[in-house]
Amino acid sequence: MDLTPVTLRKPESTDGYALNSLVERCKPLDTNSVYCNLLQCHDFADTAIAAETADGDLVGFISGYRPPARQDTLFVWQVAVDSRMRGQGLALKMLLALVERLRPTGISRLETTISPGNAASEALFKKAFRLLGADYSTEVLFSRQTHFNGEHDDEVIYRAGPFTQSAPNDAQH
Repeated sequence: MDLTPVTLRKPESTDGYALNSLVERCKPLDTNSVYCNLLQCHDFADTAIAAETADGDLVGFISGYRPPARQDTLFVWQVAVDSRMRGQGLALKMLLALVERLRPTGISRLETTISPGNAASEALFKKAFRLLGADYSTEVLFSRQTHFNGEHDDEVIYRAGPFTQSAPNDAQH
């Protein structure tokens, strides 16, 4: 497998438009407005991570935030990886690097929602939980009928933590 080198970094507001384009290319991710993506890159940069190639292409992004009532928790909102970068472990590398960057700020738990049947996301987070030594639980957070008027799949929340291990060294870039 030929691995494309990437740099992992905090996003900047100038990444907003590129993030919007990346998410549009990553079906079936829910798209947001360019303005929303600008805010993610500007106001939520501390809880997000961007992956770019040597020529400056944004090829991966994880957006997240700290829920106000759970400051020890990183809620991962969206994981986007360009199709040409898939199969290289980039999503896991970004996720573990983001967790390690946030550990000194008190993050010891991880949450995300995944629609049933999204095997790639389930595998990603279960592997991350295992590497971090974190037990996890799941339950339907937002239901298709109650919250989405039947127009979107259920969103199952995965809650993991506290972490008992650090991410492997090769994920800390």
